[in-house]
Amino acid sequence: MATTHRFLTDWTPDKFLDWAASIHKDVRLYILKILDRKQHPEQAYKSCLGVLGFAKNAGNERLTMACQRALSYGIHNYKTIQTILENKMDGYEESLFADELPMPNHDNIRGKDYYK
Repeated sequence: MATTHRFLTDWTPDKFLDWAASIHKDVRLYILKILDRKQHPEQAYKSCLGVLGFAKNAGNERLTMACQRALSYGIHNYKTIQTILENKMDGYEESLFADELPMPNHDNIRGKDYYK
């Protein structure tokens, strides 16, 4: 293998999992899900590297929160984490999405009592 590509032989699933575990257990779980999605783990290395690379730019805490949010969505890929971090969705409270918003008071809205 060419010297410029030899570093690829050092990449293993365990290396990515250990790196993720050093950040947080939820980041490790997310990386594990990414690795499990592919038939061959080598196909997921770039995604893993990209996700773990966000720790350098966004910080460990934001990456952890982004992984937790993505795990709740059930979507396991690089693009999801990137979108969460770019839109600062890692800082949103879950309770904002869990409850229904109250119906606004407006003359054109009849409400549920009208249809009884």
